[in-house]
Amino acid sequence: MKTITAIIRVRPGAEAAMRDALLKVAETVRASEPDTVGFFVSVDETDPCVFTTYERFRDAAARDLHNGSATVAAFFESAGPLIEGEVVLVTSDEIWAK
Repeated sequence: MKTITAIIRVRPGAEAAMRDALLKVAETVRASEPDTVGFFVSVDETDPCVFTTYERFRDAAARDLHNGSATVAAFFESAGPLIEGEVVLVTSDEIWAK
């Protein structure tokens, strides 16, 4: 299993717009990416400007299909101005899951 964890900080006041943008990606993943086996969106308990996604893919091809999708491109185009600093991405090989 391949995974990506993304940590995204947004500008103050952009929290609702980022939430909506991430949930739009999640809906598209649910509807059209069967080999994306998990797509989780979270917001920090103490800082509403920090969002995290945890994404699980059946294999590297599924990960690459997701990352190269029109949905992801549209997300970064529309959400880019909301982001403060760099998005932290951790791409991993999952070694255990429950």
